Amino acid sequence: MARKGSLHRGTRVGGGPRGDSDRGLLDERIQIDYFCSRRHRCTLSFAVQAAIPELWDCPHCGQPAGRDEDNPPPTTTTVAPYKTHLAYVRQRRSDADAELLLGEALAKLRASDED
Repeated sequence: MARKGSLHRGTRVGGGPRGDSDRGLLDERIQIDYFCSRRHRCTLSFAVQAAIPELWDCPHCGQPAGRDEDNPPPTTTTVAPYKTHLAYVRQRRSDADAELLLGEALAKLRASDED
């Protein structure tokens, strides 16, 4: 009698046997809290021997976060807005360049229609 489903559901390739706590040596870890000016808290795990950064980008709002809850770093006033592909193209090309490229493309299309 065949079973429905997979015996490996919820596992990943290379995950090892379930419940196996001996998967190699783990470095000792410490938990560090970071705080942004909007009072978000983010807790990160670092290896004990790793250099701990003073600033981290807040995963909630993207503002800089520091380790001192009472004195978080100031917010950055210039957050780059999302740009579309067309916005980047317009940034690189002038309207005159666009007209020239459009004219060349239309000429190619008209020439291929005549053939």
